[in-house]
Amino acid sequence: MVIGSASVVGEATGWLLTLALFVLPGLVAAALWTPILLSTRLRALFRALPPAGRLVPSYVGAALGLSVPYLAGVVLTVEFVDSAGAAWSNALVETALAGGILTALVAPAAAALALPRLGIDWDPAGYGPSTWALLVAAGLWYAAVAAAPLFALALVFGLPGGY
Repeated sequence: MVIGSASVVGEATGWLLTLALFVLPGLVAAALWTPILLSTRLRALFRALPPAGRLVPSYVGAALGLSVPYLAGVVLTVEFVDSAGAAWSNALVETALAGGILTALVAPAAAALALPRLGIDWDPAGYGPSTWALLVAAGLWYAAVAAAPLFALALVFGLPGGY
């Protein structure tokens, strides 16, 4: 019976390590992205998101959610792109660019257009140009934070001999 429990422990450890691998980049990005919380409007946005009234859980949840396109791109690259030559390098750069578009353009549009239509009215300033500028700046900052490791990996994979 000891062998069976060792197998279960090994399986659980594998799942925990996989979970950590997927959560860690989002947590690091959340830590590096915290200066956006200096803005009262962005704090109001995160307080309005579920769980309503709780800044930290919704902020961390949003940061983890924004990391999904980057993680999906890395997983798809490893799974479907041939590692020969600079193919992984090119795919990682494409992932960084696609993730940047999503975080710098799609996420701000969702925050300023979709959330109010869903009944989550978070901007006391009225969703004007300054709100859009603030959201795009926050999205660009997140994109830069999330793309930096991908560009570093792309550089390594693009070197002669690759990895």
